[in-house]
Amino acid sequence: MSGPYDVLVIGAGPAGYVAAIRCAQLGLRTLCIDDWVDEQGMASPGGTCLNAGCIPSKALLESSELYVMARARCAEHGIDVGQVRLDLDAMMQRKARVVATLTQGVAALFQAHGVELATGRGQLLGPGQVLFHPRKGRPRQLEARHLVLATGSVPAELPVAPLQPPWVVDSAGALAFDQVPRRLGIIGAGVIGLELGSVWRRLGAEVVLLEAQDRFLPMVDVQVARAALKAFGRQGLDIRLGARVLGCAVRRKRVEVRYQQGEETLSERFDRLVVAVGRRPNSHGLAADEARLLLDEWGFVHVDEHCRTNLPNVWAIGDLVRGPMLAHKGAEEGVRVAERIAGRAPATEAPVIPNVIYTLPEIAWAGRTEEQLQKDGVDYRAGRFPFAANGRARAIGLTEGVVKLLADARTDRILGVHMIGPQCSELIATVTTAMSYEGSAEDLALTVFAHPTLSEAVHEAALDVAGQAIHVARGKR
Repeated sequence: MSGPYDVLVIGAGPAGYVAAIRCAQLGLRTLCIDDWVDEQGMASPGGTCLNAGCIPSKALLESSELYVMARARCAEHGIDVGQVRLDLDAMMQRKARVVATLTQGVAALFQAHGVELATGRGQLLGPGQVLFHPRKGRPRQLEARHLVLATGSVPAELPVAPLQPPWVVDSAGALAFDQVPRRLGIIGAGVIGLELGSVWRRLGAEVVLLEAQDRFLPMVDVQVARAALKAFGRQGLDIRLGARVLGCAVRRKRVEVRYQQGEETLSERFDRLVVAVGRRPNSHGLAADEARLLLDEWGFVHVDEHCRTNLPNVWAIGDLVRGPMLAHKGAEEGVRVAERIAGRAPATEAPVIPNVIYTLPEIAWAGRTEEQLQKDGVDYRAGRFPFAANGRARAIGLTEGVVKLLADARTDRILGVHMIGPQCSELIATVTTAMSYEGSAEDLALTVFAHPTLSEAVHEAALDVAGQAIHVARGKR
């Protein structure tokens, strides 16, 4: 490892590793510094997403869904599976294999594209200068023409519920339990809390989610959020809104949690407690004081619309900067920054970014909600279609949910899409593609969708914008 480099990327999560690979593709000599290692101490690029977030959680969500299907749903399909037994250790081993395959896949991509990977931590000293702290050996200074900061985020801490593993853990700890808790408490009923709660509820835990906000999933369309709350309640998730945690204590291998709900002060005892109150940018110690990197009060790195920081040739992307903390958002920023560094002119318009909650039913959305359109005084039309009227949903036995499409009343341009139901994480791409090209509801309505597919729900919702849905009466939506 010797410089100077054209580009030095700090962080190998979805934003950092994508930026590094794209830089190398564009002929730039690139070094990526990352601190993740596996249990054997080997480099494990991929950041939180691959190592302790998106990928392991989806692996467990899939396994737990299959467990529930084997126990409760196979019989209705005429399949007798007999006595179903949970092997949690095998499930965790599968999760670990999935993670290892993907992290080592990133390492292989680095090698294939000529990206150098250094294991350790990097600290910004100033434009073009980084102090590298390897896991072994002495720190040394590295130089590069451009620096890309991509150190991601870490779980937000809650002073009233400090981590005390194995009793009080963060999201990463909740993905590594060695047994199913009898009673599991989760502070926070957002994306992370709902996904983790779903996993352990399916595997047999009694799950209570304490959410400080009075409204469930406030970032989600109201109709979708209400449907989700009912669905999760039927699944056995005990979601308590307006529940502000006051403190917790570990006593006799159990966690006692005090919280306020309305005028009452209540308490609950759990075998394990998960703190899932969001994430914060991983910017502490990222830059030396003399570097004068500009951060806001929340720790986000200040950037312009092109991800430039206040320092020349220093860029920041992903969870470190403004916008949603989503892997695909960070990856897109990584590509755009790489192309700007290489002197290319990438797209300048803001991308359409889908959001997904990988529960069952899945929740997905993009663009504006009806509330936002009403607040902004936008004249719009809404089209809706329930999965209960979709043939494929009926065939697979997953009929819960709805697709809602919002379009400008004058131009018919799609302004938002909101859905809850089976495979919404996949279906959302159909609409975001149309939105990226400033497409209209009529564009989707005139598109031929294969039958029978879940995607026909999107087609029917687009037809319904103009009151032309075929397979459901307007009064039955």
